[in-house]
Amino acid sequence: MMDETEFWGLVDGAREAADGDPEDQSDLLVEQLSRLDPDAVLDFARHFEARSDRAYRWDVWGAAWVLLGGVSDDAFEAFRYWLIGQGREVFEGALHDPDALAELLEDFDEQVDGDCEDLGYAADEAYERLTGAPLPELGLSPTPREPIGEPLDFESEAVLAERYPRLWERFRA
Repeated sequence: MMDETEFWGLVDGAREAADGDPEDQSDLLVEQLSRLDPDAVLDFARHFEARSDRAYRWDVWGAAWVLLGGVSDDAFEAFRYWLIGQGREVFEGALHDPDALAELLEDFDEQVDGDCEDLGYAADEAYERLTGAPLPELGLSPTPREPIGEPLDFESEAVLAERYPRLWERFRA
């Protein structure tokens, strides 16, 4: 049974080996997972999905909106995958205080960062390589229909600047 430390070790190892490039990180993670047994890949997938669901929050979406200058539903899912890919410290820090991403992210390039859909499918790809079958249902509760928390008016620069003062100052001002 993969524990949280092992999960984050795989995420961090792939990110460091990829020198922070999200697409390379996805490819390297598939390679790492493909060296494990199928049950370990399932455990990784459960950890990943549970974290994506934990980050499905209005306040995290607002932070993504400021960082990227607007984020659709699908782009927010890719952002959550990317956020997990940044490792435990950044991920947990962002969930504790999304505005703290202003300090937690050393570099942020809107063209490259904040979007890594492939990372969300690394376990699927590795499992299929190992077994020849698609990743089965993970047995987790379904993702909530609506993000957790209070909705924000993403279209209002004043609301976003007030709610995320450090992010706004660094990325939008």
